[in-house]
Amino acid sequence: MIFRKGELFSGPGGLALGAKMARVVAADGEEFRIEHVWANDYNESACRTYRRNICGDPDDPSVIACDVRELDIEQLPRIDALSFGFPCNDYSVVGEHKGMDGEYGPLYTYGVKVLNIHQPKFFVAENVGGLQSANEGRAFMQILKELSEAGRGYDIVPHLYKFEEYGVPQMRHRIIIVGIRKDLDLRFKVPAPTTPDKYVTAKEAITNPPIPDDAPNHEFTRHNAKTVEMLKHIPPGENAWYEGIPEELRLNVKKARLSQIYRRLHPDQPSYTVTGSGGGGTHVYHWEEPRALTNRERARLQTFPDDFVFEGTKENVRQQIGMAVPPKGAKIIFEAILKTFAGIPYECVEPKWDVEELFGTEQLAIPELV
Repeated sequence: MIFRKGELFSGPGGLALGAKMARVVAADGEEFRIEHVWANDYNESACRTYRRNICGDPDDPSVIACDVRELDIEQLPRIDALSFGFPCNDYSVVGEHKGMDGEYGPLYTYGVKVLNIHQPKFFVAENVGGLQSANEGRAFMQILKELSEAGRGYDIVPHLYKFEEYGVPQMRHRIIIVGIRKDLDLRFKVPAPTTPDKYVTAKEAITNPPIPDDAPNHEFTRHNAKTVEMLKHIPPGENAWYEGIPEELRLNVKKARLSQIYRRLHPDQPSYTVTGSGGGGTHVYHWEEPRALTNRERARLQTFPDDFVFEGTKENVRQQIGMAVPPKGAKIIFEAILKTFAGIPYECVEPKWDVEELFGTEQLAIPELV
């Protein structure tokens, strides 16, 4: 069985690569897999990356570069599956916490619109962990309610995935909502962690195997002498506020001191969260060499293979990598969905949220968010 997939807010294709790699075979020999049909993102460079790596054609017209608000959803080819990592800027812990009141907060409604029009068999929606607390939790509840009621109705399973527990060498925690159309009478279960007790470390991810010098997207950052000298005084796992930094090299910052500023990786632990934006000090720093990681090293922490080439400027590529879903984690989730449809049992865990509890009688009267 082939599921034809559309994608909104597709970025460079982290979710798409995970979906492309996911394949299962049922007891009767039938193969279950997912096939790209169309994708959309407002970032032209990300669309070029997606076309090159997911479609294999730099001119593929099925990847549409435009603002989702300008997308003619009704005219898109019919699909069996939808994935969308709706913009997280307004829900992020690092952002301004505007939630539904921000410019990006309401963009999830375009995913709901696709579900209403195309009524795919399943969907996968992704956002940051901060979504659960935006607007005092009302945003999360409203999004879940609208997704469950879209189209013919969906049985939804929201869960906070800790990707370091799924073989990703990074402490990256994301809410992923899987929905299967109610009339199909199937129930998705959260796949059990694959590396719950032994995480893949940052050093293992970046050095095994070594990255070739001529690897794509492997340009080094030129730091000024003071930054290099400061980094030399910061031990692995510590940041710019480490007390052992000489006074003349310290940052003159009076505002909140974010823990990730000039924070060096610890070689024996997973990386901290790789982000796609932020100024000096937010680029993730090598545990041994006094420098920021290259984009290829960041891509390794996000589990993109070395032959996955990112298009665009160095800073735009950094943004694409930081905003993406780790393909290795995505693959596990898509495989669990395919196994659900194929009737193949798999090891699972309880989801973080019980939807029936969330949608109890008290919760049905959710105040509208304007």
